[in-house]
Amino acid sequence: MNSFTRLIKYVWPYRKRLVVSFFFAIMVAILWGANLSATFLVVKVLLEGKTLGGYVQEQISETEAIIQDKSKVVKDLSKSIQSQNPTESNPDSTLTQTDLAAAPVDLLSEHTRQQTKLNTASQKLLVLKWIQSTIISRIPEDPFDTFVVILGLLLITTFIKGICIFTQDVMVGGVVELVTMAIRKECFRKVLDLDYQSISDEGTASLMSRFTFDMQQLSQGLTLMGGKIIREPLKALACIVFAFMVNWRLTLLSFVFAPLIAIVFYKIGKTLKHASQKMMESMSRIYKTLEESFESSKVIIAFNGARKHRNRFHHENKEFFRKALRILRIDSLTSPTTEMLGLMAIFIALIPGSYLVLRQKTEIWGIQLSAAPMDIATLSMMYALLAGISDPARKMSSVYSKLKKTGAALERIFQIIDRESMVKETDDPERFPTEVQTVKFNKIDFTYAQRKESTRNNDPILDGVNLEINAGEVVLVVGENGSGKSTLVNLLPRFYDPDKGNIFINEVDIRDIRLKDLRNHIGVVSQETMLFDDSILENIRYGRPNATRLEIESVARKSHVLQFAEQMPEGLDYNVGEKGHELSGGQRQRIALARAILRDPEILILDEATSAIDSQSEILIHKALKEFSPGRTVFIITHSVGQSLLEFANRIVVMDSGKVVATGPHHVLVDSCPQYQSLLSAQVRQRSA
Repeated sequence: MNSFTRLIKYVWPYRKRLVVSFFFAIMVAILWGANLSATFLVVKVLLEGKTLGGYVQEQISETEAIIQDKSKVVKDLSKSIQSQNPTESNPDSTLTQTDLAAAPVDLLSEHTRQQTKLNTASQKLLVLKWIQSTIISRIPEDPFDTFVVILGLLLITTFIKGICIFTQDVMVGGVVELVTMAIRKECFRKVLDLDYQSISDEGTASLMSRFTFDMQQLSQGLTLMGGKIIREPLKALACIVFAFMVNWRLTLLSFVFAPLIAIVFYKIGKTLKHASQKMMESMSRIYKTLEESFESSKVIIAFNGARKHRNRFHHENKEFFRKALRILRIDSLTSPTTEMLGLMAIFIALIPGSYLVLRQKTEIWGIQLSAAPMDIATLSMMYALLAGISDPARKMSSVYSKLKKTGAALERIFQIIDRESMVKETDDPERFPTEVQTVKFNKIDFTYAQRKESTRNNDPILDGVNLEINAGEVVLVVGENGSGKSTLVNLLPRFYDPDKGNIFINEVDIRDIRLKDLRNHIGVVSQETMLFDDSILENIRYGRPNATRLEIESVARKSHVLQFAEQMPEGLDYNVGEKGHELSGGQRQRIALARAILRDPEILILDEATSAIDSQSEILIHKALKEFSPGRTVFIITHSVGQSLLEFANRIVVMDSGKVVATGPHHVLVDSCPQYQSLLSAQVRQRSA
């Protein structure tokens, strides 16, 4: 489906506002055409020195003469048609069906043509007499006074047109903001519904680019679509209608270049869309460079790496500049090309028109181009109206590139909205078991998505893992970096789904449990502690939003958060700052543990939770775990097996190269498992050093 077509769903709730704005756009178009048509009146008054009343009376006299002439011609033709049927006599010249059936086709055709001209002249006479009686009677006869009145009317209509443009822009602007907000919210909702792997693959910089730069392009495009792209074509259409009323033949002649303009716009548009997509991808890389530089500022300062990052940022900016300059060249070519083709279209109509005025003819080379000889005022109005058509076309050419950028931005935004999570919700969910008895990993194979696409390293992270944990066990999962220990436990809350195999809680496959229900019974404390820019209290409450302050204080005491929170100026209401930078690593980790404990989960996962904190904080966390773990199933991923952990751990699982190579208590593995012995030896050497 076309990206612009999909916008209808978001715009539809605000259709009433758009209908009202469309009405104001029509008013702008009518006033635009009327103002340009005033050229005729100005030329008549200034150049030809005629009063409007005199001109209208001349037109009435000429029209009455045309009506008399056409009436006589129609009457004569009717008699000729009747003469083709001598059996009937019709004194009042009314044609019967028999007369029409007997008459030749060419005679009937000429009769119809003349009758049409007679009807047109009659309608024109009716309008002229209405103008004479209603409008001309209120206009002064003096030419200067008339000219002042015309200018005054032009000023009033221009003021009204300005109010209409202002009202339309305000109404459209409101709709654009509401539509952009709706798309932004849906995009954000979709991102939050994605699995962890999909979000990681997309990358923060790419997502931020879509929510900022792409949304900005979308907003600009929507403003144009509801404003200029509606108003300018209507202005051109109004001029076309007025020009057709003046001389439809010359107006049609001016559209000879329309197919060529359409081809030029199609070719330019195709190039612009592709170039815009490349430019937006380049902006995503700029965001990525900024993100990495700001996140790694400590490393950059420590290793004097600022020059390297400046060079990289300079390179990405040069790439963006190169792509943006290409769009600028194409966009700059559009306006003069359109202006030239528009001017040629005006010339192709004005040259024959000038010939008709100067030679006082109605045809060229036997081709009739005017119903009656044209005058200077009519030709001037014709030129003004054709220029009025080219002006909106020129303005439309300036927004064409922006519209193509909007199309490219929409495609990138809808790519996120359309992206399906790799972790699927079940259609027929089962309830989470009322009591956890076992957690079983059955023949688990897993490879990260980016590895599957890689030709260099597509070895599986997990390879046929089998593991069964009983309820209430505290299990240490150990192994070298890259052994798959974190990946294994991250499958339990379904951050990812295994490629093969199943994970069971009791006898229920976790893929058959509703995701929200599953995660409500699992607490997670990760290595990278993520706190929000809020108070300590609210960061803990994130584990269970409906928790009372007393419950939070109780959990904070158990997890030793109160130990440092009470020393803060506002206690638990102290704001931790962005990502918790106001606190130490150990303090942040204790808050993260309190957040998980508050959930009161049946299953608790600690993924390298104490790897980057001080010994005192580690001891306090282990003490809190020892008090909290009884009656719960606890997975602790760690690279350091200390005495404080062994005091309450029931079993140790050793992993190597994506496989479980041993499982059992510490005293058994020390004697029987080489991989475990190697880990302990490395730990001892590290502490000795």
